[in-house]
Formats: sequence, C-alpha cells, structure tokens
Amino acid sequence: MSDNLTAPSGRSSLSLHKLGVVCGLAAGAWLGAAEAPTKLVTMGFSPFVISLGMVAGVFVARWTVPMALKGTGFLLLDLREKAHLIVWAVLAGMLWAVANTLTVFAIRNVGLSIAFPLWNTNSLVGLFWGWLLFNELRGSGVKGWTKVLGGAAAIVVGACVLAYATSHQSADTSGKATMGILAALGAGVLWGTMYIPYRKAYISGMNPLSFVTVFTFGELGTTFVLGAIFHGGVGNLIGELATARPALFWLFLGGFCWVIGDLFQQYAAKYIGIGRGIPLSNTNQLWGLAWGALVFGELSGLSLHAQVLVIAGSLVMIAGAAAIGMAEAPASELAYGKQAMNRECDRYGLDPVRVAAVLQGDDPLARQAPARRWWEALVVLAAVAIFGWLAYGATRQPIAVSIPWMIVLLFATFVSLGVSGTLLWRRTRFS
Repeated sequence: MSDNLTAPSGRSSLSLHKLGVVCGLAAGAWLGAAEAPTKLVTMGFSPFVISLGMVAGVFVARWTVPMALKGTGFLLLDLREKAHLIVWAVLAGMLWAVANTLTVFAIRNVGLSIAFPLWNTNSLVGLFWGWLLFNELRGSGVKGWTKVLGGAAAIVVGACVLAYATSHQSADTSGKATMGILAALGAGVLWGTMYIPYRKAYISGMNPLSFVTVFTFGELGTTFVLGAIFHGGVGNLIGELATARPALFWLFLGGFCWVIGDLFQQYAAKYIGIGRGIPLSNTNQLWGLAWGALVFGELSGLSLHAQVLVIAGSLVMIAGAAAIGMAEAPASELAYGKQAMNRECDRYGLDPVRVAAVLQGDDPLARQAPARRWWEALVVLAAVAIFGWLAYGATRQPIAVSIPWMIVLLFATFVSLGVSGTLLWRRTRFS
C-alpha cells in the first residue's frame, strides 16, 4: 500500500490516496454503465450468450487499451519480469467469468437495480482477504477500524434491506427472486475472492495494464466453456451467438465500458488496497440504480413501500462504502503493508527498492521499454473495425428507455473518464 510520498519529478503532487479514491469512483461510474446491456436478457437471450458477448468485447478492449496506453514493449517486459504472476491473472479471469455469468442470471430474475447492491457484498469478502493476506488495516488504530467496520456493517444492512424489498416485489412464488438473490450473492463471493490475485500482483510491482492483458484469457476461456456446456456443445453455442447477432454490438459495448471501469478499479486496488478501493468502486451500485430506475424504469412496477426500501438500502450501502474508502491508511498500517510487499519480494526474488518505486507510481521499467511499434496502430484499427462491423449489423432492441436520462448518465460517465484519466496520467503515467 502506498505511503503517499512526494511524486516523481515533473509529475503531479496529488497524493496516491486521493488518486486511488478518484479512480475508485470513476470505476463505479463505468462498471455501472457496463451492466446496462445485460437488460437484453429480458428479450429471451441465454445468460451465457449475454455473458460471452460481453466478455468478447472485454477481450478485444483488454488487448487494445493497455497497448495504446503503454505499448506492447512495456507490457512484454513487465510480464517477463513477473512471469510467476501470469497464472494468478488467469485464475482471476476465471473467477470473474463465473461471477459475471451469475450476475446475468441475477439481473434476469430480480432486475438491475436490485441485483447490483447484492453482489456488491464483494467488498466484505475483499476486505477480509485484504486483512488476512496483505496486512491491510493492521495498525490502523481504533479510528480506522471504526470507519471500515462501520462501513462494512452498513453494506450488510443495506444488502438485507434490498433483499427484503426484492422478495416482496411481486406475488410470484416460482422462486425466481430467491434464485436471483443467491446468484447475486454468489457473484459477490467470487468477485471478492478474485481480488486476491489483484493485490498479490500489485504489491509485487506488476502494472495493472499488464495484469488485465493476461486476465482476459482466463475470463474468455471460462465463459466459452460454460456456454458450450450449458448449450450442449460448441455448435449450439455458435448458433445462439448467430441468433443474437443484432444485439452483439450492445454487448461488446458493455464489455468495453467494463474494461474502462475495471482498469480504474485496478489502479484503486493498487494505490489504496482492496479493502478501500473495492468499496469505492462499488458505488457502481448507485449508477446501476440510476440506469435501472431512470433509463429502464425498473422501479415503476414496485409498490411505494418497496421503492422506498430499495432507495434506502442503496443509500445505506453507498454510505458504508464511502466510510471504508475514506479511511486513509496511517503510517503504522503502511508499515504492515511494506511487510507484505517484502514477503512477496523474498518469495519471488524481486528487488524491494524497485517494487517500492512502482507502488509510488514511478515504474523504472517504463524507462527501459522499447519504442512503440508501427503495427500497434493496426491492432487498434482492427479493434475499431470489429466494433464498426457489429454496429453495422446492430438493431435497436425492443426495450423501453428514457433517452434524456440516458444522455445525462452518459455525459456524467465521460466526465469521470476525462477527470480521472488526466489525474492518473499526470501523477503516475499509468504506472
């Protein structure tokens, strides 16, 4: 975890804690927007097709965005230097893929504005693993523990309120609401556990852009296997994808938005830890509620009592996440964090001075990377061409949306990208 020392010469002096907070909030905006295309499950598409379509978009974006920002030379050097972390990145991708598929089931059964806060209990799971494995919160004192545990309690209470509201949203006794709740909570457990490889990579000095490049192989492979199994073979799955062709552009777009949000989440986890960064990114619950309620009108079918419970539960969870995220680590906790870093350096033969510099946002490897290659531009153009081809064959899905509210939310989302991306570049050069 960062100790917020002076920024490298020529760069912004913004503290790494503040930068991590900004990145966490930006992650929330983009992760929230990314889930909007999963509303397509209401049109009869298989959850596995929806998930695979999104992950395919994620795969394309996770190869092009890191390359565009840092270049393949840097990425290859970073991966070669920390080759032992490749398997951890693939494992994280596999966990993500299963969790993402569960979220599609959850949205289909209980709706976007309800499912979001339930799977955001991943912050509790991540908080536990951060404390147990990476010394987060150790030495933080009573004040720090009070903020974090108080925030965790608020998240649990908010989730319980939302689950209660969900179970009373209709007279349906088919058990769909219960299955949706379980799917959302299961996704939260898997996503919370997924942060173990995240933190392990970053206290070892790995760049988030390198991590997600490998991460995507685990998520795409796992999603494809799950889809093939549940559709009775690869041929059937491909047939389902062909049927969903008019909607694939929207799923690819959702996957691209997810990559932007996940990159900000990765930087938040790197600079302020998973116990603080992940709850901040879980403000995507607020964005999910906004998209579900304002754009898709999900709350219109609920009683006034249920609507009040949904909004109250959401606000309680957001307050809890904010309390956790704003608990800046004191020097005593940072000392424990350095112990965790030194442990990883000793285990894998890494240079602790170099790793410490990376955690301060100044990666020495960036000065050794070769110049950009001409063919990198071709890869970016190929990715743009894929999106263009899908857009050409896309059709508007028969889902009622509020265009004015969609414009407002999109504008706010892009503002968060501009502000956070600029701050991240000025402070760390995307290190």
